[in-house]
Formats: sequence, structure tokens, C-alpha cells
Amino acid sequence: MTSTVITGIGELTTNTEEFGVLADAALVMEGERISWIGPAGSAPAADRRVDVGGRAVLPGWVDSHTHLVFAGDRTAEFGARMNGIPYSAGGIRTTVDATRAASDDTLAATLRRLRAEALRQGTTYLETKTGYGLTVPDEKRCAALAAEVADEVTFLGAHIVPPDFTADTYTDLVCGPMLDAVAPYVRWIDVFCETGAFDAAHSARVLEAGRARGLGLRVHGNQLSPGPGVQLAVTHGAASVDHCTHLTDTDIEALAASATLATLLPACDLSTRQPLPPARRLLDAGARIALATNANPGSSYTTSMAFCVTTAVLQMGLSIPEAIWSATAGAALSLSHDLTAPGAVGILRPTARADLHILDAPSATHLAYRPGIPLTWSVWQRGEQRA
Repeated sequence: MTSTVITGIGELTTNTEEFGVLADAALVMEGERISWIGPAGSAPAADRRVDVGGRAVLPGWVDSHTHLVFAGDRTAEFGARMNGIPYSAGGIRTTVDATRAASDDTLAATLRRLRAEALRQGTTYLETKTGYGLTVPDEKRCAALAAEVADEVTFLGAHIVPPDFTADTYTDLVCGPMLDAVAPYVRWIDVFCETGAFDAAHSARVLEAGRARGLGLRVHGNQLSPGPGVQLAVTHGAASVDHCTHLTDTDIEALAASATLATLLPACDLSTRQPLPPARRLLDAGARIALATNANPGSSYTTSMAFCVTTAVLQMGLSIPEAIWSATAGAALSLSHDLTAPGAVGILRPTARADLHILDAPSATHLAYRPGIPLTWSVWQRGEQRA
């Protein structure tokens, strides 16, 4: 097993303590895992030595919310929003039509391209969803394609109700034949609990069907207005409720008292001209948060986790360490990862997966200090340099 020592680290963010940061540090990787972390002067010998010249090293980003299996784009819709047309859930149908018409090769090519794009920017672990097929065969093929590329796959057949169904008949399909078809390829089930998508009763049916099949639970909630999404997620013990743009005090209290993480998607809120979620209020209340891109062709066409981190700091009141934790360890927790387990992601500690994001900057502060500047210097995934 080949070992590599990364030395000359100016600042090492580990996430092993409360925002643990080490200066003048070194790190040793053996195979796919980290085997040692400590002062640079005490680094053990290794087969390979890489000096990063005083640069900052972080855990690789964990993007816990994306929609990468799709065809077409929605440039016209984006332009209309910039001219004042409000975003609504119904725009998803444009992508559904294009996705159904696309070949497997076309869908796979887009998925691989966007996964590679994310990796070049430091994202070493990624979740993606179905949800642009909305028929049994199309959801199945989207799930199968996603399973070939993404680290985790979520079934989002309950994205919108297609025009040829009622909410009742489509929920029956999602909870029955569609779930049966995708189950071998997915770990999670999700539902868009929102005006124009699924109400609380139909959303609960979807979550209960997923739980009965052994899937973890996720919820799209409170994106376009206050609604039942957060309370639904907390009541059902979902790992994460995502968006959380419009929260009441009761929602925040419920999240703070639960194990459900609030996954915030600031790039989406900017693209849809929604207010940014109340990240500072959530943290101050004791809730845990994650940051993710929501990469999709309609409401957030970006794979840049750095952009989300920068936005969280400059516009949402988070500190640099809080934002980085939310985009790494917090995101891993939103996927129900045990940060102390061997092979853990989102954290740098012995036995964790050797996923490193090295910045061309002396500290992680530069992510917000130099907004918009591409700072990724190199990326290591499972102990191998990938970018």
C-alpha cells in the first residue's frame, strides 16, 4: 500500500474538534485513508512526499443535494426570472420533457461532465437525485445512471405531479411500482413538499412508503413560502430538510430540538430571487446546518460549493469555519454519515477517507476574502490526486 505525506500545509482544517485548525501541519495518507496528522516537523517517512508550499488544506466538499440526471436547459426561464417573472415549481416540466426524450448516452454524458466539473472544484463526495423522469421506466433509468457516477442516489419521483395524473393517482404510482423499480439503485427517498408540488398528506405517504422499503428520508421544504415541510421532516425523523428559505420561529425550534439537519441552498435562492435562508438564526438556536449547491438546470445551475460557502459568509452571517463545516462535515451528517467511522468523509482524521481540497491560498479565509476567484490548487480523492 503506497503512502503519501502532504507537508508544508500552512493551515489544515480538520473538523475533528470545534472547527479544529492546525498551522504548519502535515498529513499522511496510506491507500484510501488518512493514517497520521500532526506538526510538519514530526511527519513520518512515506513513499511519496508532496510539499504544498504553505497552502491551506480542507476536507473535500460534500455536496449533499444535486439534480444531475437531466437533459436540456432552461436559459429562457432564467432570463424571464431576471426580468421579474416569479419562480414556480411548474418549470420542472420543461426538464422532464427533455429528459424523457434524451437517450441514456446523452443523460450519462451530462452526468459525468457535471460530476467532473464538481470534482475539479474540490467536491469529492456527491449525492444526486432522480426526479426528471416521472414515469416508471424513466425514473428507473435515471436512478441506474446516477448510481454509476454519484456516491449517493435519492429517489425523487415525488418532484411534481405530471399533468396526466391527480395527486392521489400519481402518489400511488410513486409509492408502488415506481419505488419498486428504483429501490435497487437508491439509498434515499425525497419529496417536494411545496405549493404546486405535494401537500403534507401526500408527502407523508411518500416518506412512509420509502421508510417501509428501508430508505432514508429527505424532504424539499419551505422553499417558496412557509409550509409544512420542516415539521413533516422532523416528525418523520428525516435526515435532512432542504431549502428552508421561509421558516417560522416554530420551524427553527423544531429543527433545533431534532436530529434533522437544515440543508441550505443559497445559490438556488439567489437564482430564483428568493430571500436567503436564516442560517445565523438556525445556528444560534442550536440547529445544525449543511450547505449544498442544488445543482440543476432550472433554479441553480452551478456545481460550485465554494460559491455557496462564500455566499454563506458574505450574505448569511456565517463565519468561515461555520460555512466550511456546513459544506463538509455538516453535509456528511445530513447524509447520515458517522464522522468517527473508518472511511468517514467531510472530516480529516486518522482512518477517515483521504479526500483533500488544497487551496492556492494560505488560509481558508480567502474563500470569502477573494470572492469569485477560483482557488482550488489540487484535489485528492481516496488518496489519489484527481485535479
